Amino acid sequence: MQPSGATALFAGAVAVFLGAPAHAQSADPIRIGVIAEVQSIAGAATPGGAQIAADEINAKGGVLGRRIEIVTYDNKSSSADSVRAFQRAVSEDKVSAVIASYISEVVLALEPWAARLKMPLITPGAASNEITKAIHNDYEKNKYTFHGYLTSAAQAQLVCDAAKDLLVDSLKLKSVAIMSEDAAWTKPLDIGYEACLPKAGMKVVEHIRFSPDTTDFTPIFNNIESKKPDVIVTGISHVGVQPTVQWKNQQVPIAMFGISAQAFSPTFWNDTNGAADGIPTLAVATSDVAVTSKTKPFAKAFKAKYGTTPAYTGYTAYDEVYIITEAIQRAGSTDPDKMVTEMEKTKFEGTIGNIEFYGKDDEFTHGIKSGPGYVTGLVFQWQNGRQVAVWPAKIAEGKLEFPKFVKLSQ
Repeated sequence: MQPSGATALFAGAVAVFLGAPAHAQSADPIRIGVIAEVQSIAGAATPGGAQIAADEINAKGGVLGRRIEIVTYDNKSSSADSVRAFQRAVSEDKVSAVIASYISEVVLALEPWAARLKMPLITPGAASNEITKAIHNDYEKNKYTFHGYLTSAAQAQLVCDAAKDLLVDSLKLKSVAIMSEDAAWTKPLDIGYEACLPKAGMKVVEHIRFSPDTTDFTPIFNNIESKKPDVIVTGISHVGVQPTVQWKNQQVPIAMFGISAQAFSPTFWNDTNGAADGIPTLAVATSDVAVTSKTKPFAKAFKAKYGTTPAYTGYTAYDEVYIITEAIQRAGSTDPDKMVTEMEKTKFEGTIGNIEFYGKDDEFTHGIKSGPGYVTGLVFQWQNGRQVAVWPAKIAEGKLEFPKFVKLSQ
C-alpha cells in the first residue's frame, strides 16, 4: 500500500530528525531502538511518539545523568528486515531496549532474538496472543519481551462490550457477519468474536477470513449481503482503505463495526476520499479525548512537531519510552535483567490508560492489563472528517451515526 503524501512527508521528517547526531549530557546516551513501518499508515507515528518522550525526558535532565537517544530503523513491513535491524541495534548501535512493530508476525520473529541477545523488547501495536503465550510458556527464556498493546483476546472482548451497548441495546441489532483478514493477530481475535458476540446478543450468520492481498471486495460483500446480517464486524489492519472505499462506492447497506486499524490514522479520511464517513473502530486513544491527563497534551505536542495528529502507535510508543526509562531509573542500570525486573513493576499513567503488566503466572504474561482501572479502549467513528468518540458513554463526544445507504434492520 502506498503511503499518503502526508504520511510520506511525516516519515521523511522523522528520518531526517532522527538522523541528527546526539550529544551526551554527562555520559554516553542511553539508546532506544525503534523498529517501525515508517512508510505505512499505522506505523509512521511510532518513531515520532518515541522522540517526543525522549525530548521531554532530556529537557528534564535525562536518566541517570544520560541523554535518551532514539535510533530508528525502517523495517519495510518485513520480518527479515526487522531481524536484521534488531541485530544491528544490539551489536552495532548498542541500544538498551527496542520498541518494535505493530505487525504480529514481525514481533513473533523478533521474540526469539530478544531471548538470545537478552534485549528488552516491547511492541507498540502488535496484538497476537502468541506473543504473551510464548512468555508464559517459557518465562526464563522469553521474559525480555513485553506486550505494550492490547492482546487480540482483550480487543475482541472490548469490541463485544461496545457492540452490546451501541448495537444491541441502542439499535436492537441482532445478527452479525465477521470479516477479518487472514493474519496472526486475527486468529485469536476471531475466536474471541465467535465466543463473545453471541453472549452480547448477536447471532453470527457468516464468518469470512480473506487474504490481506485482496483488492476486490465485491464478492465478499455480495456473499455477506446474501446472509442478511445487521452488521459486519471487522478485524482488519493491513488493509482498510480498499474495503472502506468499496463499501461506500457499492452502497453496501450493512453497517461496519469492530477494528479497522488504518482508520486510526489522521489521514484516513483523505486516503478514502471521505468514504470513511460512518466507519467506527476500537482504539486506545484519540487526540480530542482525555483518556488520561496525558492524552491531549501529547497529541497537541505531536501535532505541533509533525503537523498531524498521531496514529495509535504514536501514543503507545510515547508511553513505552517512559516505561523503559523509568525502569532504568529505578534499576540504576541498563542491565537487561534488572530492567526486566523493574518493567514488571510498572505502574504508569500513560496516554492510553493506567499501564501495568500481567505477571509470569498470568495467562497473558507481560501483556498490558485491560479493563476498568487499566486500559479500557474506546470506539470512535469517522463523522464529517473527524474522529468522534462514541463509546464508552463517559467519554463519548457524539452518537453512533451511519450513512443513509446503511439499513439498520435487514
